[in-house]
Amino acid sequence: MPIRLLSSEVASQIAAGEVIERPASVVKELMENALDAGAKSVSISIAEAGRKLIEISDDGSGIASDELALAVSRHATSKLVRADDLFHISTLGFRGEALASIGSVSRMTITSKIMDSKAGAKIRVEGGREGKVESVGAPTGTVVRVEDLFHNVPARLKFLKADVTERRAIDALITRYALAYPNVRFKLSEGNNATLQTSGDGDRRAILAALYGVEVAKQLLEINAEEEGIKLSGYTSPTALTRSNRKDITFFVNGRWVQDTPLTTALIQAYHTLLMVGRYPLATIFVEISPEEVDVNVHPAKAEVRFRSQDKVFGFVQRSVRRGLLAYSPVPQVAPSLWGTRSESSQQVGLDWTIAHDDQLAVESEKQSAVSGQPIVNHEPSSISQIPLLRLIGQIGATYLVAEGPDGLYLIDQHAAHERVLFEKLMTQHDQKKIPSQSLLTPAVVHLPPASTKILTDQLSALNHFGFEVEEFGTNTFQVRAMPSLFAGSDPSVALRAIVEDFEEDEAPLQNEIEKKLAARVCKRMAVKGGQTLSVEEQRALLNDLERCDSPRTCPHGRPTMIHLSVDMLEKQFGRKGAR
Repeated sequence: MPIRLLSSEVASQIAAGEVIERPASVVKELMENALDAGAKSVSISIAEAGRKLIEISDDGSGIASDELALAVSRHATSKLVRADDLFHISTLGFRGEALASIGSVSRMTITSKIMDSKAGAKIRVEGGREGKVESVGAPTGTVVRVEDLFHNVPARLKFLKADVTERRAIDALITRYALAYPNVRFKLSEGNNATLQTSGDGDRRAILAALYGVEVAKQLLEINAEEEGIKLSGYTSPTALTRSNRKDITFFVNGRWVQDTPLTTALIQAYHTLLMVGRYPLATIFVEISPEEVDVNVHPAKAEVRFRSQDKVFGFVQRSVRRGLLAYSPVPQVAPSLWGTRSESSQQVGLDWTIAHDDQLAVESEKQSAVSGQPIVNHEPSSISQIPLLRLIGQIGATYLVAEGPDGLYLIDQHAAHERVLFEKLMTQHDQKKIPSQSLLTPAVVHLPPASTKILTDQLSALNHFGFEVEEFGTNTFQVRAMPSLFAGSDPSVALRAIVEDFEEDEAPLQNEIEKKLAARVCKRMAVKGGQTLSVEEQRALLNDLERCDSPRTCPHGRPTMIHLSVDMLEKQFGRKGAR
């Protein structure tokens, strides 16, 4: 196969593929250029999630008319001159590839004016081909208009996600940069609707409220530390506020948003022993370090960095966050008089508890274990879903119910059990098309982050089928007028936030059943929580409701609601029968 030299057009499109992956990439590059130009106000307008239009205007220093044509050329930049400058970078952009890459895969128009010029200048680039520079009237600053992104690269266009996904990526990007630059006014609009607007007054807590909601923003802990030339500031969540993944952990290094695995690991290790397995904090952390100590030229999209002393930075982040956490919530100390009170034998209990899938299988498993001396675990699904009548004994740790059955002891997770009860009641009413609804005396107003608004809007019709009456009530705001009688007395805002937030359980069993998944999410948030003390009447009512369920042994997400300790196993543990 002969070797050929690629045409400049093909080479430009290949290079653009490294920098411009999706509409959010365009927004990132243009927004960083605006910030480098000293803008105090940045306005972003999009149409069709950025596919049709992305327009970013700023009041920065602008581009001189005689440099405008050079600005859209590849490898043209004002940020550095020599190779050594790569190790002293203090700006967000520096390669001189962004405008050329965007122009090669779109129809791009740039209008700009510097302060001392009487008139501005405009240039149009279409598919990498530059037009002539024209003189126009314009305010000081720059306006970049990008239309029909990937119109000449249909293969790339096909790989874009759904509009809601691309829009969420743009929302998340702009909100994060608004956090990093709180003194800059940001405005994001889609059509005539402004989905995000910041005041530029330097109040990061207000921007956190726009990103996560007011209640979450109030709980976030402020962290500030400095050590050996490294500064750290930002916000992180208390141990009671967590997520099921790492996507809400955000790091900025010298004002640049980076996705650095070691930094994320350092933050997570700061929570060691403070969080349950599989739970992660929310955090927005800003690291300031000498430009000579960090290499930002290691990723095509500048999304990763490399530190000269990685272990030093890693340890600093971990210690700083850990100190902040313990300052807000000190770890209780165990009295020395209690040390050493447990014997070695008591630490090795060896209880072979069985998740209560099927009572008969559990008894048979114990019998086989007694004969062979080895525990038998049966992974076959149970053909018996019902549970026997249970006699309530009490509550442990304000989280678990203890009940006696005809064949042993049952420990019931009150949250998972109530979640199952609510889910089956709601789905039964839904199937019968008889969901009783209760109007709220005072409608509840719920404000959601921009990235969550579209998700909830798409689910409004489904929510109404379940007895909710929800309507849009302004920018990123919804009003709840009624909710199912089943949830009477609960906070209606919890139900709305349940639709757009992530959950720790695997939702695979409900993945193809949208309405059931929606109901399961709402019921999870409305169910009683672990740590909530129930009266004897409430405990007994929960047991009775669980006994009447069709699938009482698991919650809707598949987590077990109970653990069964058979009489046979208890006798062995007390040495009455086949003690080990």
